[in-house]
Amino acid sequence: MNTRDKIIQTASSLFQLQGYHATGLTQILEQSATPKGSMYYHFPQGKEQLAVEAIKYMKEFVQEKNEEILENYEDAVEAIQRIILDVADHFEKDDHAPGFPVGLLAAETASTSELLQQACQQAFEAWEGGYYKKLTANGWDEGSAQDMAIVINSLIEGSILRALANKSSKPLRIAAAQIPQLLKQT
Repeated sequence: MNTRDKIIQTASSLFQLQGYHATGLTQILEQSATPKGSMYYHFPQGKEQLAVEAIKYMKEFVQEKNEEILENYEDAVEAIQRIILDVADHFEKDDHAPGFPVGLLAAETASTSELLQQACQQAFEAWEGGYYKKLTANGWDEGSAQDMAIVINSLIEGSILRALANKSSKPLRIAAAQIPQLLKQT
């Protein structure tokens, strides 16, 4: 792994666990075992630029995992349940969910940084795009699928926040169990 990627991955993890404002550049450098000059070489605009790159990294990480699951399950209910249960399984192993929740960063920075707000919005929209495609492939009309994709993403983000607060995967497992009812079309 190159130095730039090491810094991004370390920052991503720290931003998820501690938030944007509680994470300092010195801590990122220490935990990534990189010299200070590397930070400013790769991220000349500083912490905000690094945070944008960390959000992009999280977006791609989650999108790849989601796409793999969405492709392996024909049924939207099963696919979305599997996505949530995979997050729950990972949470039980590591006490946090990789790549999530971008919502913490969005809530913390949206009113103070347009760049970070846009990066978070792009992450949400990318993930919602995957749910949208799966729903339309399962017979949902475009408008309903678009709305439901936002609901699904919000459900996942909220369940992760509760899992973090509770130090338990139970909120994620409860959310997964509700997917059949949520996606039932009348």
